[in-house]
Amino acid sequence: MLKSILKRKALKRFATHPNQASAQTDLEAYPWHTLSVQEACQKLQTNLETGLTDEQINTHQQVYGSNALPTRKPPSLPGVILDQFKNPLIFILIIAALIAILVGEARDSLFIVAVIAINTIIGTTQEWKAEKSAQALQNLLQAYTHVRRNGLEQKVPFEALVPGDIVLLESGSRVPADIRLVKAGNLTSDESLLTGESVSVEKHIQPLPNPDLPISERTNMVFAGSFITTGRATGIVIATGLQTEVGKIAESLVTADVAKTPLLIRMEAFTRRIGLAVLGATAFLGIIAFFRGMNLVDSFFLAVALAVSAIPEGLPIAMTVALSIATKRMANRKVIIRQLAAVEGLGSCTYIVTDKTGTLTVNQQTVKLIALPSGDRFRVSEGKYLGEGEVTTEMRGGITEGDRKSLERLAKASAICNEGQLVYQVPEGTWKYHGDAVDVAILAFVYKLGLQPEEIRKVIDKVGEIPYESEHRYAATFYRENKTVKVAIKGALETILPFCQAMWSAQADTPIDRRHIEQLGQSLAEEGYRVLAIAEGVIQDQKEPGHYTQSDIRGLVLLGLICMIDPLRPEVKEAVIKCRQAGIHVAMVTGDHPATALAIARDLEIAERKEDLINGTQLNQVCLLETPECIETIKTARIFARVTPLQKLQIVKTLMDLGHFVAVTGDGVNDAPALKHANIGLAMGSGSDITKEVSSIIITDDNFATIEAGVEEGRFAYGNIRKVVWFLIANGFAEVALFMLAISIDLPLPLLPVQILWANLVTSGILNVGLAFEAGESVVMRQPPRKPTESVFNAPMLNQIIVSGGTMGLVCFGAWFWLLANGWEVESARNMTLLLLVLLEIFHIFNARSEYQSAFRIPIQNNPFLVFGVIAALGIHLLALHTPLLQGILGVSPVTLQEGLTAFLLASSVLIVTEIFKMVKRPAKSSQNNTAIP
Repeated sequence: MLKSILKRKALKRFATHPNQASAQTDLEAYPWHTLSVQEACQKLQTNLETGLTDEQINTHQQVYGSNALPTRKPPSLPGVILDQFKNPLIFILIIAALIAILVGEARDSLFIVAVIAINTIIGTTQEWKAEKSAQALQNLLQAYTHVRRNGLEQKVPFEALVPGDIVLLESGSRVPADIRLVKAGNLTSDESLLTGESVSVEKHIQPLPNPDLPISERTNMVFAGSFITTGRATGIVIATGLQTEVGKIAESLVTADVAKTPLLIRMEAFTRRIGLAVLGATAFLGIIAFFRGMNLVDSFFLAVALAVSAIPEGLPIAMTVALSIATKRMANRKVIIRQLAAVEGLGSCTYIVTDKTGTLTVNQQTVKLIALPSGDRFRVSEGKYLGEGEVTTEMRGGITEGDRKSLERLAKASAICNEGQLVYQVPEGTWKYHGDAVDVAILAFVYKLGLQPEEIRKVIDKVGEIPYESEHRYAATFYRENKTVKVAIKGALETILPFCQAMWSAQADTPIDRRHIEQLGQSLAEEGYRVLAIAEGVIQDQKEPGHYTQSDIRGLVLLGLICMIDPLRPEVKEAVIKCRQAGIHVAMVTGDHPATALAIARDLEIAERKEDLINGTQLNQVCLLETPECIETIKTARIFARVTPLQKLQIVKTLMDLGHFVAVTGDGVNDAPALKHANIGLAMGSGSDITKEVSSIIITDDNFATIEAGVEEGRFAYGNIRKVVWFLIANGFAEVALFMLAISIDLPLPLLPVQILWANLVTSGILNVGLAFEAGESVVMRQPPRKPTESVFNAPMLNQIIVSGGTMGLVCFGAWFWLLANGWEVESARNMTLLLLVLLEIFHIFNARSEYQSAFRIPIQNNPFLVFGVIAALGIHLLALHTPLLQGILGVSPVTLQEGLTAFLLASSVLIVTEIFKMVKRPAKSSQNNTAIP
């Protein structure tokens, strides 16, 4: 039933072409896994070598539509408006308005309706803006895939794919559509989204005879939404959009409820607790007022007004605004947030586990040195462009004919075992490249030696390959040349060396001197080079193409070592220092040689001693079991070199068990387990689709300095949330204190319920959102991280509330007492008390801009929104004093200039008292702020 409904919706959605419905039905019903590669190509009228033409692509787009699934429908404006009425406090106000109408208090009813309307307008505006911002950020996360069209490789968005497209996949890629495989090498796919099985499925290209096979057994196909875990593949798109297997269940996926973030749940619980406490206190005050002679209706409205004023009902909106603003600011600093709570989470991290290549370095590998097994070294110079330069001896002299023969043999093997492309474009006069940075750098070296990589590749017949994977740290290409099958291999020296039994020396193969080669590689690594070994050999047992494996690699000849440099990003060192000052540990996890990793870590001051480094082999030896020695090793190490993906995951788990809030960077499929398990997963923008899918944050420029900027913005956001809490709770505390003091000595009520609602509207409704726009204080990056379990309402916050809220309450009560004692009429005294309360809360907004820093040291221009809010709040109240309609509703009247100035000076007391309190507390806090970790 569900399938038929979805099918009808799909046909309705794509019905823009006369033949569309029949074409979709035809493709969906076809048993693609039973077809041979040639039959699949014929069915879709495509060519494996050239792909579709522009004309075919346009036609297929008209017939099959966009390769997109239905997304969660964004809330409509009426829906957002209705959401504002789900607040329990709004229900209280509605009930109060109805009661006011029943008892003939139309004025109070009218004002309560106005309060509800204004609250709805403010909440709707903020939530609508936040929703639009979230939709805009989603556009930044558009996924791309590599296709072959018009004979060229291109990078296109997932949505642009059509049936018949030739797609190129590699490990870490998210599969963009349902695809029939036509080439596959060491290919496995994670299809747990569709099958529920967590074990990756091995893939091949042979047709399967049974047309009714379940998805899990269609091993010559990969499906939209799955991930390539290992290997490389080429395939033909056979279904897009709702016609894919995942598309058929898409409706149930997009209608699933989204869970609330932990931060939001915590803040809502905090609001409920405060709300219950305030409701209890205000109900108690209402009962006392009733027994002291106030009629039942007025006592009820008093309790309602105090509850609405004291409960921080504006906190959820202000918190969402603060996080949304931080999300936008982070996007401007190249940090894309996929989960809103991650904004605050990144600011709370205590440990960053970072990759080296591309994150700490620029990821622009350049071959600088070639070392032959004999020990001869050759410098590779850089030209103006990528493939320009020359190769000379280390003394900058010309190379001999014998040297050239050795170098050309090494260059030939490195060009064959290479998946990159580097071509000089004659019309533009520039070099165009595609592929892994290491492969491209090696091709540039081949050009500098005077050879043409493409010409080398043309004369061979590739019969197999083993793509590079971090688990085995090498790549191999099997090829036929002059009826002989050979293998060219490149990878880490310690991986390649066991495959070798000879080395190239003085134009001849000689028995390998393993000790000499190991010492040579070690010395090069200590110089900071990334060292790759190149070897080749003859395959004795010839097989069918595509059936060669690691077991066939043996008896190789080591040709030499390629030494590359990946320079440090210039801004990273300062970022690492700032993280240390912020109390955040930084550790490097890399697959590089330990000596290379240590050299870079020393430059960045991440580590100094060899004892700070541990390699994968050592980690295995000490961490076979989770012993105290293993935990201590991970706790003290700052460099983890030559580690496997499982070891990286173990490092993250151990650090979390030690109480750290861990952020982990990654770009490859091998990093996905660690990113998924960490508190905060940081995927690199240039990384694989699977790392982006499991991460909560994407770093678009791959730069560690951007991570530091994200930590800063996260701390700014959390600080702004605390400021809003301080402001709202202190105001509520002041108003409750004012009434408790007045009732305790049997004075008349200092404010009418409608006046309390007005004060709440002017302050909370306008000013508190302004605090969410605070620029942030640089001091946050000199403070240690807060504990992840720490409540917003902690001891320092409580002290601030008691001091500022208590001051406001006492000043208002003192003025109320003095006005009545000096013969003021109750109505006139209330008018002055209301003005004083509004001014106190306006002054207090400047206190709340920082918990520690003086209000006079924070530039006003840092937050123009707050300035506009203050002007609006004061202006609206002054307008009410002079508007007949509002005078009648609020019971207010104009005040003289002297009275206004007196109230202004009295209100400034909260600023003075809080400044003194900050000054007293600042020395102790200052020493805490300067705390850094070694």
